[in-house]
Amino acid sequence: MTSSPSSPPRLLDPAQFPYRPNVGAVLFNREGKVWVGRRAPTPDTPHLAGAWQLPQGGIDPGEAPEEAVLRELAEEIGTDRVEIIAAHPEWLTYDLPPELLGRALGGRYRGQRQKWFALRFTGRDEDFRLDAHHPPEFDAWRWVPIEELPHLAVPFKREVYEVIARDFAPIAAALAAGKDVP
Repeated sequence: MTSSPSSPPRLLDPAQFPYRPNVGAVLFNREGKVWVGRRAPTPDTPHLAGAWQLPQGGIDPGEAPEEAVLRELAEEIGTDRVEIIAAHPEWLTYDLPPELLGRALGGRYRGQRQKWFALRFTGRDEDFRLDAHHPPEFDAWRWVPIEELPHLAVPFKREVYEVIARDFAPIAAALAAGKDVP
């Protein structure tokens, strides 16, 4: 059966796709602010161009999440001047919206299952190199208060950003006050 111009497009069933194993980085500076990058336009992710987000990326086979988050930061933002200070206790998931299912994430995943880490930035702002990744994932970056994260997130990632903003808020507060991280 062929579809006619008036018939709606056939929707894919998300249940037929797995979640992609992924890590996310909440990178804090000394003032307790969080690094966010603006997505550069790429052929693979035109739907995300201009969106602000945290660094994140896939976990390679046999790679520990802690290794993956450090690798992803070096690849995406060009620095390894970080230290892991906390890990979110749960893996968090998000689903792609129907219009991206079968297209985004190589067309093979329904969304991502993510392990999130809080990291302390130990370098200087000049250490960031957005051109470390080819093509660059980000074309701009800035430091923001952690409570802004959910408002910056694309709608399908907003719930995950709400959870990490809430759960890592004590870290931001401690760093802002010059105290030890809880």
